[in-house]
Order: sequence, then C-alpha cells, then structure tokens
Amino acid sequence: MENEIKIEEHPFEAYVPRQARVLIMGTFPPQEKRWAMRFYYPNRTNDFWPMMGEIFFNDREALIDREHKTFRLEKIKELLEREGIALSDTGYQVRRLKNNASDKFLEIVEPVNLEALLARMPRLESIATTGEKAAQVIAALTGTEVPKMGDYVTGHNGLKIWRMPSTSRAYPLPLQEKAAYYRRLFAD
Repeated sequence: MENEIKIEEHPFEAYVPRQARVLIMGTFPPQEKRWAMRFYYPNRTNDFWPMMGEIFFNDREALIDREHKTFRLEKIKELLEREGIALSDTGYQVRRLKNNASDKFLEIVEPVNLEALLARMPRLESIATTGEKAAQVIAALTGTEVPKMGDYVTGHNGLKIWRMPSTSRAYPLPLQEKAAYYRRLFAD
C-alpha cells in the first residue's frame, strides 16, 4: 500500500535573501487546494504570517490581504529581505499517508539537501524549525540533538539550531505565545 501513495516533490524553491542570517524550516506545504498564495506558509489558517506581522509590525493583519483572501506577498518578501530571513522546508519529497497536511501523517521520502542549501547562505547564524517533525529531520541531518521548545543546540561551525513551536492552528498555543518564542529567536 505504501508504494501506492503518491510521492510529492516540494513545489517551491528555497527563498534565500542576499544577507540571510536566519533560515526558518517547516516540514512541507499543505495540499495546493489549501493555498492562498504560491509561497511558504500559504494556508490562510496557519499562524505564521499573522505571527510575523505581530512581531515585526505590531499588527497581525499587516501581511494579510483580507479583501482578496490572500497574503501581501511583496510586503512579505520585503520583510524577509530586510530582516535576512530565508525560508525552506525539511522535506523535499514526501508521502501524505492520510491525504492531509498533518506532520503526524507525513513521511519524508527524501529530505532537503541541507548542505547545498547552507552553502548559499554564508552569513547564516541560525536555523529555526517550525514544529517537532522538522526539528527531528534537521537533528538527523546535522547529527545534533532535538532542542527543547524555544531553545537551541549548537551545530557545525557554531550554527544555532532552534526548535520553535508549530505555527499550525492545530498546535494548541495562542498566537501571542507562539510569537514570544519567535521573538526570542529574532532577538538572538
């Protein structure tokens, strides 16, 4: 049965600003039918972009285009460039075992080529994973331990590897509390 489940390849290229200092890595995008845009964290019900609006603009609506039921992609990219935040996911090829976006039912067939990705970011100081499964994949790829929530371990060349809470609404933590974890990352 496992072989009958379609293998999906990641639909987006990694987003790497010129001066990337932080790389945020989730697991894999939801199914395309859930997308509000063709970019990372495309699901309108995910807390990532409202959280980033809260952190950087003191306004959880700053990166949301309510009228068109999407996100303000140009403003998002301006923020990422200004703050040196790169985006990628830990899964390059996956199988959805339950035909949904839950990490619990996501099999990583092939992880991201982390070495090649990191080579594109000479100023990188930190990797931050958004959720437990992404943290486990990065720990396996870097030979490090999975850090406690909101904390980091030090990897090769002094790179800090953080574990942040999932920004999925399925993760039972209010947006303000999720934002507090991410603020600590960005302050560091």
